[in-house]
Amino acid sequence: MRKLWIEFKAFALGGNMLDLALGFIMGTAFAAVVQSLAKNLLMQLVAAIFGKPDFSRFSLTLNGAEIRYGAFLTDFLNFLMMAAVLFVMVKLMKKIGLGNFRAQGQMECPFCKEFVSSDALICKWCTAELEPAMVDQEEERRRHSFRRAAPEQV
Repeated sequence: MRKLWIEFKAFALGGNMLDLALGFIMGTAFAAVVQSLAKNLLMQLVAAIFGKPDFSRFSLTLNGAEIRYGAFLTDFLNFLMMAAVLFVMVKLMKKIGLGNFRAQGQMECPFCKEFVSSDALICKWCTAELEPAMVDQEEERRRHSFRRAAPEQV
């Protein structure tokens, strides 16, 4: 029983599990902020423009069935606004240098077929120059400065 407790404690308090729990908690809090911004600010701007805080009252009756297209329209607008807010917040955080927005995972080197980091510029096994899947402006600057610093290979 004691051995089982020691294994459980190592599992529950291990780095990966703790990181996952903290990430989940922070993600939930961040989602609440984004949702509040979209609902309490942006939807109120929609209400100021269209005169209604949402469109849930809009419906259509067809063969005795009520089709509430207004509720769908409201939910769709909420989704679009939350996605836009999240996009802008992530872009701002990335621009000011908060957070780690580097690619995660690995990719296969097309030359030697070994696995390297997905944001690698040069394969650590065969030293071939790689093209990352998505290169942003910061990464492009880093790549050019690396090429200038590295001696030309013959």
